[in-house]
Amino acid sequence: MADALTSQVIQDGGRTAVLKYTNISDGTGQSAAVLVSAAGLSADPITKQACNGVTLQTITFSNIGMGVELLWDATANVPLLNLPADWEDTIDFSAFGIPNDAGAGKTGDILVTTVNHTAGDTYLLVLTVTKTYASV
Repeated sequence: MADALTSQVIQDGGRTAVLKYTNISDGTGQSAAVLVSAAGLSADPITKQACNGVTLQTITFSNIGMGVELLWDATANVPLLNLPADWEDTIDFSAFGIPNDAGAGKTGDILVTTVNHTAGDTYLLVLTVTKTYASV
């Protein structure tokens, strides 16, 4: 069996995407699973260039029983944010955003790993991201 992950695209506009994720753990957890797929977001409506990355602007989260680690996907994944167990909050980075600083092999995706998960633990994540596009 596997954790039950559901996702919902609340908005996928020309510049901004708002994405919601929920997970109910069966005890197996997630390890560097793709959470935000940049290539899966819509293309620039003007230039038609594909989305190749995101900058994190805000995150609202609620973790019950487990922590969550977000990572930038790359040859060597780069930590983005650690969200503690049994905690909820909204963190606003919109004044500057958190751009993808991963090095070699970066894909533009955000990955998720659950920490100290047991059966029945849950998380809810709502991410607002600014999309970036390939050069014309």
